Amino acid sequence: MSVPLWFFLFCLGWVGVKLIRPPWWLVLVLLMGGYLLADSLLAPAIDTATK
Repeated sequence: MSVPLWFFLFCLGWVGVKLIRPPWWLVLVLLMGGYLLADSLLAPAIDTATK
């Protein structure tokens, strides 16, 4: 069975929010930070580090 990465990350995030109950502002800050970091000059370095 092959599951897309975005679906797996969405399910993992949903379970994490349900179990840990972080404040919503923290969830939004982390999502926005990840989005902005993916469009920064550090994106190629992060890409090579995760592969």
